Amino acid sequence: MNKVIIYGLGDNAELAKFYFENDSPYEVVAFTVESTFKDKDQFHNLPIIEFENLENNYPPAQYKLFIAVGYSNMNEVRERVYNQAKRKGYSFVNYISSKATIWTNEIGENNFVLEDNTIQPYVKIGNNNVIWSGNHIGHHGFIGNHCFITSQVTISGRCVIEDNCFIGVNATIRDHTIIKYKSLIGAGAWIAKNTEPYQVYVAPAAKLYPRSSLEIKI
Repeated sequence: MNKVIIYGLGDNAELAKFYFENDSPYEVVAFTVESTFKDKDQFHNLPIIEFENLENNYPPAQYKLFIAVGYSNMNEVRERVYNQAKRKGYSFVNYISSKATIWTNEIGENNFVLEDNTIQPYVKIGNNNVIWSGNHIGHHGFIGNHCFITSQVTISGRCVIEDNCFIGVNATIRDHTIIKYKSLIGAGAWIAKNTEPYQVYVAPAAKLYPRSSLEIKI
């Protein structure tokens, strides 16, 4: 049961293969996508199997899956594939970097947790989340399902991140805050109170300075 099939052919799938091969007990044996997206027979010297027929070639009793898809449509694409694979009978593996500091065992399946994350005690994490590199997730927090947390995000203690949220680079969330369903938190945003479902929260953008870089003494 250490043999894994990766769903996807993009950058996330390529990265997942690298991390599994170099920092996990799992062996990647194939890739899979729907026939509509299959335009070649191999990827990284491994076979590409049509997802529609995957269980006929790689039965769920012998292989596990990892869904390596980004945050398109507020993570709905990754959610859809995950649910379809569950209906086929597959179970999933996590990739949790050996270079992350993890103080909880309450982590679901099909999570992609990269290097330099700090996840404090009593945090609970659901299924099918991407937690990119260098984040702080504070004590007693909860992360639901199908979320994408980018890099250098600070989530303070006792926060709740509901399903299908996206949190941009360098965002900061105050303690005891609830990020509601399908909230989109932009890069650098400071969130000090509960969000509303489906809403977008952005920080002010940097302004163009009226002089060139060659005119500034540094």
